[in-house]
Amino acid sequence: MNVLSRSCRLACAALMLFAATAKAEPEPAALVDQHHCMFCHTRDAPFLAPSFEQIAARYRNEPNARIMLEHKLRLGGKAHWGDMAMPLPADRGGPISAEDAHTLVQWVLSQ
Repeated sequence: MNVLSRSCRLACAALMLFAATAKAEPEPAALVDQHHCMFCHTRDAPFLAPSFEQIAARYRNEPNARIMLEHKLRLGGKAHWGDMAMPLPADRGGPISAEDAHTLVQWVLSQ
């Protein structure tokens, strides 16, 4: 077996193992679009609001963070990151159900 072939196979095996163990959930694209999340957030860099990765890093291990974040999605909320508060649902796509808020928060916290 040639060295390049072996290296490629090892690299592929490592990528497959990483993909199998990665915990990020698939993006709920329809919800993200419907509620205009990307108007203020990005996946990996602060924009008008913190990135989803920053939110996950800050809240992932906080016991009641999921509940607080779901509440903030459903009702809007005060600023926790600088001066910008989470807009009211009417200003970002309309009301959001508890189930949809849960789906979005689970996805963000998996980043």
